[in-house]
Amino acid sequence: MSETTRSDQKSQAGKEQTGKKLAGSAQQRGLRIERVFTTEGVHPYDEVSWEPRDVVQTNWKTGETVFEQKGAEFPDFWSVNASTIVTTKYFRGAVGTDAREHSLKQLINRVVRTYRKSGEESGYFATTADADIFEHELTWMLLHQFFSFNSPVWFNVGTNAPQQVSACFILSVDDSMDSILNWYKEEGFIFKGGSGAGLNLSRIRSSKELLSSGGTASGPVSFMRGADASAGTIKSGGATRRAAKMVVLDVDHPDIEEFVETKAREEDKIRALRDAGFDMDLGGKDIASVQYQNANNSVRVTDEFMRAVEDGAEFGLRARHTGEVIETVDARELFAKIAQAAWECADPGLQYDDTINDWHTNPETGRITASNPCSEYMSLDNSSCNLASLNLLKFLRDDDTFDAGLFSKAVELIITAMDISISFADFPTEAITKTTKDYRQLGIGYANLGALLMATGHGYDSEGGRAVAAAITSLMTGVAYRRSAELAAVVGPYAGYARNADAHQRVMRKHQAANDELRTLSSFDGDIHKLAGKEWAQVIKLGQQNGFRNAQASLLAPTGTIGFMMDCDTTGIEPDFSLVKFKKLVGGGSMQIVNQTIPRALKMLGYTGETSEAIVEYIAENGHVIDAPGLKPEHYEVFDCAMGQRSIKPMGHVRMMAATQPFLSGAISKTVNLPEAATVEDIAEVYREGWKLGLKALAVYRDNCKVGQPLSDGKAKSKDTLVEPEQKTEAVKVEYRPTRKRLPKSRPSRTTSFSVGGAEGYMTSGSYPDDGLGEVFLKLGKQGSTLAGVMDAFSIAVSIGLQYGVPLQTFVEKFTNLKFEPAGLTDDPDVRMAQSIMDYIFRRLALDYLTFEQRSELGIYTATERARQVETGSYLPPEPEDDEASEAESLKAESLSAGAKAEPVAAQTKVTEAEPVAPSVAPKAAHTTAELMESISGLSVDAPLCFTCGTKMRPSGSCYVCEGCGSTSGCS
Repeated sequence: MSETTRSDQKSQAGKEQTGKKLAGSAQQRGLRIERVFTTEGVHPYDEVSWEPRDVVQTNWKTGETVFEQKGAEFPDFWSVNASTIVTTKYFRGAVGTDAREHSLKQLINRVVRTYRKSGEESGYFATTADADIFEHELTWMLLHQFFSFNSPVWFNVGTNAPQQVSACFILSVDDSMDSILNWYKEEGFIFKGGSGAGLNLSRIRSSKELLSSGGTASGPVSFMRGADASAGTIKSGGATRRAAKMVVLDVDHPDIEEFVETKAREEDKIRALRDAGFDMDLGGKDIASVQYQNANNSVRVTDEFMRAVEDGAEFGLRARHTGEVIETVDARELFAKIAQAAWECADPGLQYDDTINDWHTNPETGRITASNPCSEYMSLDNSSCNLASLNLLKFLRDDDTFDAGLFSKAVELIITAMDISISFADFPTEAITKTTKDYRQLGIGYANLGALLMATGHGYDSEGGRAVAAAITSLMTGVAYRRSAELAAVVGPYAGYARNADAHQRVMRKHQAANDELRTLSSFDGDIHKLAGKEWAQVIKLGQQNGFRNAQASLLAPTGTIGFMMDCDTTGIEPDFSLVKFKKLVGGGSMQIVNQTIPRALKMLGYTGETSEAIVEYIAENGHVIDAPGLKPEHYEVFDCAMGQRSIKPMGHVRMMAATQPFLSGAISKTVNLPEAATVEDIAEVYREGWKLGLKALAVYRDNCKVGQPLSDGKAKSKDTLVEPEQKTEAVKVEYRPTRKRLPKSRPSRTTSFSVGGAEGYMTSGSYPDDGLGEVFLKLGKQGSTLAGVMDAFSIAVSIGLQYGVPLQTFVEKFTNLKFEPAGLTDDPDVRMAQSIMDYIFRRLALDYLTFEQRSELGIYTATERARQVETGSYLPPEPEDDEASEAESLKAESLSAGAKAEPVAAQTKVTEAEPVAPSVAPKAAHTTAELMESISGLSVDAPLCFTCGTKMRPSGSCYVCEGCGSTSGCS
């Protein structure tokens, strides 16, 4: 019996009391804690089997052992990866001494008992028995990986160090030298504690304004240099993680253009130094000479500015002290510069000021001006937030339904614990201490959304997938605020509530209205949505009676290191990274396995054991589902990932963020990844859509736009390809070179006339007898002109490439979306707009010669297919109506032709458990899932190497995380 089913049975009696049990006068005596996960009289530790493990961590680049601890005790169901990360990151005490923690029991006890003690001292529990249940329930959930607190809790709680529990901080800086120098100091203390900070520099006078002495001000960008150097120094000496910081500047600041272009110009410097032979890799010895690399930059834009961009109007830049307009700029030109800089180096991101403050529960205290480094925590200046994240896949029952009641009970308990932590926590400054204790901001969130959607047969970029995510997020925040109102009846509302009561209740009604507008598509998300509606009704009712204990309740963090601690397949709100995983084994070694959610997803979609097994084997070998034997094309979207042959399109990420944003107190840590071929306009479109869809913040990353990442990849590969000593003695060296396959004298061809932006031309394409494209000739311009000569030379180059085996798909990937004149309308009904002649030509060739599956990966469809998608939601034509026998024979024939055994369609309604496919040995060159995917797909993962163990990291939210040791590039 699964953990979820077992807990579900024990919680049935209490589900009807969700949101009601603690209402009324009985609350004044303290909370009554219900036993949901645990068994009375049995300690959670006694229910599981424990085993000792030797944890050894090696730097793959140097071969050096960087950590070793033998006999660490963990449950037998914890992965090697999870136990390694916990041992190296969270166990306290000097290694090799008796003071060193050696068991997960010690770690959980250290944290949970501190929470319990503080809760009892602060009057949270009605009786000692309730405190006992609280301790056991929290222990059980942590032990079974149902949730995790953020990393600073594991670093600090219960130790002799300051009890810093918050991962996210927002600072403030004024227009004075004392304030600026104090900013440097406060950031340093926050970085030292393993956390990150953000702030808005817009109060500092611009370089176009005068000082009181009559001189000209330096401007905020100049002061960023000192803060950047400070962060780089502390990053180098820190014991827990790299420094992480966010710098924000308002779009109406007179120095906004200098701020926007700051990091892009530094990236130019990096390229120049790299070409001159300097080591400019991320972490390289010469990178320290480059400035502004230790912070994420964001521009705070207003609705006024975005409307000016839409209208092509002028926009005023204002003096900091007087507010008068001292310069006007073309809004579109400024917006284009923002998009251009983001295209060049991924900075700046955008924060949408009016949306952020429209959902602000404490406007009477002050505006929200900044965020933490990953942009998910947005609240008052000089404040902090502690985080915790739930593992969504743990709440999926054996019958593939989501246990919304159990999820609600978990949220109740976690929010209670998070609020208790503020009572005993230490903070780096007096200002942060006061604001945090007065407003008690919390950030509950989740991980494993991508795995949950796949396991339940929902595509990440689909209406169904977005409905599920929205319903779960709404339920989570609703329960969190309902519990916050219940806590207010026991220990009082937050100190700043009285002056902000009307605003706070208005935001609660906005959340409730968003929940009412949510449209579900099935009973799966419908049941979650119904419970969420009940919770929001309770929030409004109890909030009016009691007020709220917390100014903020929820957000979606990256969950980098803690995601691995919980053995999650996916982090935060992210889709699955890939369909194959790199798994470490007990005793050393590693295996390449297919995601464990895939067989469950196939079962949910109705595939039988043999067909499912064939699909899983195909995925294990190819890393994707395209042409998998027996798998219907309409099911491909369920298995779309962040990387690979069917990677999720940028707007798919934006739409998922938009679906969940109305149900979050804070924002979402996520970077929208774009392919290397993406244009500046593509990035501008993402930023515009983010504003229109109501996001609070948005960041982008275009593959290979930064020097550090590709260089990291190159170093990893150069090491992996070193020849072993025994291989150096081989005398025979075999070289494989492509051979040219010439076209026959007589071959089929087609001639297409075209017009792009008024420029007319002809294209003749010749193919082999087996229909493979072999040559292209382009006629454009007058014979003998320079343009005609260039097109002839280009045609010859492409034709020779095709005959030497370069796939047409590669040409299409490289030449579509190229932007130059002539561009605009065409006379082709399938390609109505083209960004250039090349863009049109290769889109037309793709439509003529590539399969539907190949074109769909590139987002190229015929007019008929696009019309069908609008009408039916699918680009594919409907399957012909036929009797069961002929349909079964058709499927059987297709499967057998692909080399797999298939069952008749009628038999697919009998759901059986697929036999697990034996994992294969992972390539020796691969040390993480990112490197494994590179070896399978031949595509590079644009990510840096880990500073600790030298393996390639992978994206997690708006930063990177290492699967080998859990190190992050600055995630909370």
